[in-house]
Amino acid sequence: MPASEPPLRLVPTDDAGRARPNGVPAASVDDDVDPLPVDAWGRSEQMRALARALYDPVYRYWLRAEWEGLEHVPLDGGALLVANHGGAIPSDAPVIMHGIERELLRPVYGLAENLFRSLPVLGTLWSRTGGVPAHPDNAYRLLHDDQQLVLVFPEGTKATGKHVRDRYQLRRFGRGGFVEIAMRAGVPVVPMAVIGNEEAMPILWKSARIARLLGLPYFPVTANQFVYGPVLGYVLPLPAKFRIRVLPPVTFDVPPGQTRYNRGVVMEEAERIRALIQTEVDDMLRRRRSVWRG
Repeated sequence: MPASEPPLRLVPTDDAGRARPNGVPAASVDDDVDPLPVDAWGRSEQMRALARALYDPVYRYWLRAEWEGLEHVPLDGGALLVANHGGAIPSDAPVIMHGIERELLRPVYGLAENLFRSLPVLGTLWSRTGGVPAHPDNAYRLLHDDQQLVLVFPEGTKATGKHVRDRYQLRRFGRGGFVEIAMRAGVPVVPMAVIGNEEAMPILWKSARIARLLGLPYFPVTANQFVYGPVLGYVLPLPAKFRIRVLPPVTFDVPPGQTRYNRGVVMEEAERIRALIQTEVDDMLRRRRSVWRG
């Protein structure tokens, strides 16, 4: 499909040609009553379409994202997308979500910490554009019941709170909960290796005192603030070139739908996926000629 054509899979229409969210009957859309309808997860396809239009110049001309192996992302059915994480306020989530929606015309739901969702304005915008609180039940329903693509960063804030000197050293993938969810939902895990995210907003220093006062996991001082100023430095990423390498899907030889899975197997699979991503990240860094030109 040419890039100029609208992503019809993402914004279904009724018989009159009016846009409506996935899974919502045409009869339920009433522009006079609800000008911005949302699905069961709070996602608005109209808001997401607007976000894509606004973010596309950043994606294409500022961060200049390039993909390898995009064919490994399934075109149908549920799949858990797992990637390395980085940056004080990370750009990797919007880059991945935008790229897949732009290239494959499939919605992507991003699992985020509840703390992020609770932030005024930002939390609502994140929800309207596909953000979902990171909870096992939410992930299972999206993957199994709704058969959607779900993006998760198992390192969590351990990755985004790293100093610049520790960039691209992947942290432990939690307790392997993402593997157990994929097993229970009967869907593959699609690993992704990302570079450019660590340099887009690197942390130079962290204040534990301010973090405690604000109830945050960390309070960073970023390199961006010395370039853009103290406020814009938390909003604008540096123009580091993004590269995303998608690896073949990982499947698990276990029956789906079980309440619990062997803890040792779950942890072993989680570590295997973490090691796969770390290996690919290291390879991409060796091949990279420049942080800014790629």
